[in-house]
Order: sequence, then C-alpha cells, then structure tokens
Amino acid sequence: MTANHTTAESNTQSISAQALTQFCDDYLSTSAFKDYAPNGLQIDGGRPIQRIVTGVTACEALIDAAIADNADAIMVHHGYFWKGEPATLTGMKGRRVRKLMQHGISMIGYHLPLDAHPISGNNAKLADMLGMTITGALYPTESHPVGNIATCTPQSADDLISTITQALGRAPLHISAEYHTDASAQTNGRLIERVGICTGGAQDMIEQAASMGCDAFISGEISERTTHSARELGIDYFACGHHATERGGIQALGEIVAQKFGLPVTLIDIENPA
Repeated sequence: MTANHTTAESNTQSISAQALTQFCDDYLSTSAFKDYAPNGLQIDGGRPIQRIVTGVTACEALIDAAIADNADAIMVHHGYFWKGEPATLTGMKGRRVRKLMQHGISMIGYHLPLDAHPISGNNAKLADMLGMTITGALYPTESHPVGNIATCTPQSADDLISTITQALGRAPLHISAEYHTDASAQTNGRLIERVGICTGGAQDMIEQAASMGCDAFISGEISERTTHSARELGIDYFACGHHATERGGIQALGEIVAQKFGLPVTLIDIENPA
C-alpha cells in the first residue's frame, strides 16, 4: 500500500457529500452515461467532509486505510451496487458498508465517466504517461468515448514495452501481431504509431481497434481469446493490468477536488497484480 498526499492550505474547511458529488457529477458529465453501477454518492456517511481518500477500488483494505487517515469520504473508480450482483448487504459487501457507516465515511464512485473524461480520465492519463496524443474515439459515434485512438512516435513493440513498464511499474503481457512458435520471439519488426487505448477490462475492443487501423491496442486485462484475436487481426496487444491502467483517473480527480475546495486528499494505492 502506498499513499500520495495532495496538500491543501488548511484542514478547517469542509463540504457536504452532496455538494462534492454535484461538483464531480458536473465535471465528469455523469448524466451522459449509461453505466453498470450508480455514479456519484453511493453511501452517505452523514457528516461534513474535511479529509478525502482516493483509490481505484473500494475494497476493505482501502476503507481501513481511510479510517486510519481519519477521512470523511472515499472517492473511487470501482464502487458498489453493480448490475447483476446480489442486492443484500451481507458477507463481504456487508462488512465494507458497515465499516463505512460506523465511521461516518461517505463513498463516492465514478466508473465510465472517469474512463472517458478527455483531461482527467483513465485513458487520457494513461496516454499522457506513455507519451501519446489522443486523436479520436475508438467508436467514432460516441459523444463521450470510453475508448480512444492515440498516436505516438513510431516505435518497436520492445520500446513500447519499456515505456509501459517504466510508467506503470510493471511489465505488460505482450501478444505480437505475428505468431511465433518460439515464445521468446514475441516482438516483431513492425513499428507502432497508431494505438487504441481503453483501460481496465476492455480486451474485447481489440477487433474495433483493428478495424480502425490501429497498429496496437492497450488495455488492462487479457482473455484466452484475445491472443488469437491479436494474431489473426494483425494487431499487437498489450495487457497492462486492470488496476495499473486505472490509477491515473482517480488520482487526477482527487487533485482537482483538492485544488477546488482546499481539502487534503490522499491517494492510497492498494497493491493489486491484476
């Protein structure tokens, strides 16, 4: 677990959970999205917010860290109440919600709006970290695209692997556009310049990236089928980690909140190899 503190002028100011959520809702244009979970205030801790913790996922370890930090609110990318999950507050989810309520901590989550934001979104921040420039949408008809196309200096797959490893602190799993029977020969002589990007679990957008003329596609996860898709579509694929690719957006949102309201915001990164 690592913590990154965003400093503020004082800790005497406060804001209501509703006012903080309204600001973030407006900034991220949440009303424009049909999502898999509610965006915004998911749990109201019932007290003014003076200290905020941010993180990728509202797991119990993050909640414990927020309690230790005396935080009044947690802001995350992966919150609760996903479509298809049991509605009952029992077991693991019950323990999480109980801790939040017992300590008066509000929980605010933003999923697709935090992927798509053109400045503070996960895709935008990942492109920045990799020295790429976003030029358009992976699906051109989307007004708030959750997947993007970016350009970079023409480079080999090996060079891009090195850049990703340095930026994210972990080596990506690379599937070459060219099939090799020798697993040690996974890189190829092609140069990569046009790249599809969609963080998290977007590996199945690889076909769209290929249809849009991308040389490579970057996401977080990989499925068994993704390997065959990359080889048959002739596109390099880089699985960089769901968690690792989605740290940037929530950190950026926390920095904006700290600057706007003068509140201390701490990014707490709960290690996750997935």
